[in-house]
Amino acid sequence: MKNFAIGIDYGTQSARALLLNLVTGEEVAVVEAAYPHAVMDRQLPCGTPLGSHWALQHPADYLAVLTGTLPELLERSGIGAHQIAGVGIDFTACTLLPVDAEGLPLCLRPEFEKDPYSFAFLWKHHAAQPYADRLNDMAANQPWLARYGGKISSEWAFPKMWQVAAEAPQVWNAADRFVEATDFIVFALTGQWTRSACTAGYKAIWQGPEAGFPGEDFWVSCDPRLEGVLHKMRGPVMDLAACAGGITPAMAAATGLAEGTPVAIGNVDAHVCVPAAGITEPGSLLAIMGTSTCHMLLADHEVMVPGQCGVVWGGILPGQFGYEAGQSCVGDHFNWAAQTCAGPEIAAAAEAAGHSVQQELTARAEKLRPGQSGLLALDWFNGNRSVLVDTALTGLVMGMTLTTQPHEIYRALVEATAYGTRMIVENFEKNGLPVTQFVAAGGITQKNAMVMQIYADVLARPILLATSPQAPARGSAMFGAVAGGAFADIYEATRVLGRQKIGFLPNPENTALYNKLYAEYVTLHDHFGRGANDVMKRLLEMKG
Repeated sequence: MKNFAIGIDYGTQSARALLLNLVTGEEVAVVEAAYPHAVMDRQLPCGTPLGSHWALQHPADYLAVLTGTLPELLERSGIGAHQIAGVGIDFTACTLLPVDAEGLPLCLRPEFEKDPYSFAFLWKHHAAQPYADRLNDMAANQPWLARYGGKISSEWAFPKMWQVAAEAPQVWNAADRFVEATDFIVFALTGQWTRSACTAGYKAIWQGPEAGFPGEDFWVSCDPRLEGVLHKMRGPVMDLAACAGGITPAMAAATGLAEGTPVAIGNVDAHVCVPAAGITEPGSLLAIMGTSTCHMLLADHEVMVPGQCGVVWGGILPGQFGYEAGQSCVGDHFNWAAQTCAGPEIAAAAEAAGHSVQQELTARAEKLRPGQSGLLALDWFNGNRSVLVDTALTGLVMGMTLTTQPHEIYRALVEATAYGTRMIVENFEKNGLPVTQFVAAGGITQKNAMVMQIYADVLARPILLATSPQAPARGSAMFGAVAGGAFADIYEATRVLGRQKIGFLPNPENTALYNKLYAEYVTLHDHFGRGANDVMKRLLEMKG
């Protein structure tokens, strides 16, 4: 019997392969692999320098995940390849790469190995922001723009492609296609080009099978150098429940999987968490908390919500509208505080206690009551994704004195991300999408109870938790099982395999204090984020 499925979750710094028992729900084995090249934001491996706001990855790292984790996964579990019903893939998005006619990433060809434009553009590559700005100006009268909150971000596909067309014609002309990394991995496994309805809908302005992408005439009106852009985006856009194809003989030999094993259509790491967290009904908002946070909400009707990342019919689960919002910097904030603010005294205390610097900061910060530090922060160290959709906004911590301590800054940043999440929840609700339940998933939810309690207090509502520490990989395995026919659809798979539990309840005393702090956050948010004072952008211009 084929009672197992594999999910492969490609994150920002590493990937995880998970083997899921489709009968018991047990996560039998997990193998993690860090990317050797990590995130390239200063230079390429050859030493070629990168400009400001660049963020690239090496697709060779993605392929190494397949040949490294999958054989080990089977070996650890003792499960035979013939017992695998299917494989699912999820990825950060938009992570875009140019490939040649054979599907080889251009950066793997000798003539392009020193060319930054030939690598994979990570989701947080913001050097394409000038093209996003021009796109938003050109699209001001386009009806589809409202589906994306009124703005397209530099994180999306077309601004990145436009940057290549304008700045690197040698790469633009050599690229046969520009593909999402999730679709590239599906191609690597199956030899079949497909495009995920999820990535196409949310990240590439695809408006469904009838309307498709914005037409060629629109793109040429934006810039004549974009002629042929839709040819470079060709490929069938397929429903998430579909099977993309089977494992090729070559990939079977390289991974240990059986030839012909079904592979699901590629997905996005945040969106695929929804069924893993047991969510199938409208009104349940899922926050996937990691280096950034994505907020997913199901609904039975379509609303144009200002500042949302997108709304796509069937973009999360078939038969429902899926809404996405997000914060560009969450765990990254906390890591920054640990790496930059903590001094030698905290580092020594952490070493003596046998835990990390961030754990030491947490231990100190959780002793503070709300407002005790006198600090208030804006969570924009990597720009604002929702509700302002502005990557040119930057971070702010106010109220500091000569007595301010690193753990107080750390807590202020945690609180700022909670305020940003509350802003997103309230934005959905005031635009006609009630949030009846708040569910959280991701590594932070499993590792840092202080963070989650602050979120419960700021949101003034209970927080449910996805029980799996590997929710994206679990969700991908569930879609892989559906592609392989183990379940009739993803709803049946969710009824059997979706998991959530009560996690944190709000403390009324803390909530009362946080309501006052949140009001101050909103004042700062609107002052610096809605045009009253563009000092952040002026400073960025001076920085260059």
